[in-house]
Amino acid sequence: MAFVATGLIPILAMFAVFAFLPIGIVLWLSLHRYNQLAPTAPFIGLNNYTFAFTRDPFFLGALGTTLKYAVVAVPLNLLFALPIALGLNGVTRLRAVFRSAFFLPTVASAVAVSLIWRYIYEPQAGWLNTALSALGLAERSWLADPATALWAIMATAVWQDLGYNVLILLAGLQGIPDDFHDAAKTDGAGAWARFTGITLPLLGRTLLLVSVLTMISYLQQFTYVMVMPNTPGSPIHSTETMVLYVYTKAFSNMQLGYASAMSVVLMAIILAVTLAQFRFLRSRWEY
Repeated sequence: MAFVATGLIPILAMFAVFAFLPIGIVLWLSLHRYNQLAPTAPFIGLNNYTFAFTRDPFFLGALGTTLKYAVVAVPLNLLFALPIALGLNGVTRLRAVFRSAFFLPTVASAVAVSLIWRYIYEPQAGWLNTALSALGLAERSWLADPATALWAIMATAVWQDLGYNVLILLAGLQGIPDDFHDAAKTDGAGAWARFTGITLPLLGRTLLLVSVLTMISYLQQFTYVMVMPNTPGSPIHSTETMVLYVYTKAFSNMQLGYASAMSVVLMAIILAVTLAQFRFLRSRWEY
């Protein structure tokens, strides 16, 4: 009982103040026409929500961009992270060096990484176009072309986040007992059979954790789309995500009530996607 009074209650109180209270304020704001410069904030019910879905094409565009970003970038991240983790798991010498090398971009500032990759994509003197030119291939304005801007930003995000997921997956791989693989080898199972029958199922919980954390992060993408394009969300709103649009409405247009409504929609989407991931990706294996 003393532990509850001295340990859990203060933690729950802090969680309520810094989590539930802000959520409650956002919900209240979303039901009002709240403008920081206006003297009153009249109650308008669900008008902010109906306006977003029926009369604001930029909201639907930002929502589509956000979903596209997450649906493409999350599997792409895992597609690279898992083979790298498998490779590192088989390395005995210099494993710590390789692990640190892959993790190093993760600890860098996202703003700094954005500026570095913005220079790499620079159309005149960027490293990418320089390499393409040396190979006799056509140069492109990667961040100024609506067809390539979002993909270029995705590549940057995957590059920076890759090391974090590799580290988690590597920890999961090292937690699988070697006895299972030894027994399978004795029974004549090949490498692919051991991977699909032992490694992948027993790595299920780790893959679920990585996919959930990465999905939540990418659904809230802000820094790269704010810093890398010439203007945030450009060109032609092709890189404008939900969080960036919320930021614009709240702090540039002073429409805090409408921005709060869009935040609630994004929160509901993240919650629904997370619950769906837990429902369909949860591991049924125990060992």
